[in-house]
Amino acid sequence: MPLSVARAGEKVIVFKTGGDDSIRQHLADMGFVPGTSLNVISQHSGDVIVNLKESHLAITKQLAQKIMVTEVR
Repeated sequence: MPLSVARAGEKVIVFKTGGDDSIRQHLADMGFVPGTSLNVISQHSGDVIVNLKESHLAITKQLAQKIMVTEVR
């Protein structure tokens, strides 16, 4: 599922990232690489705030739709 539909409180793992090379590189530079786990702090209309490697990051809906994640159970 795309990160844009993850709910607040969920712990997810990045499965893959999409977009062109520059977008995928930008996401990787921020730490969104396959295998990385993160916690969804809040989500509003697709915009997401996550806790990633002890940092809070705000991601727009457009970028969040390019980050595919799986829920940790």
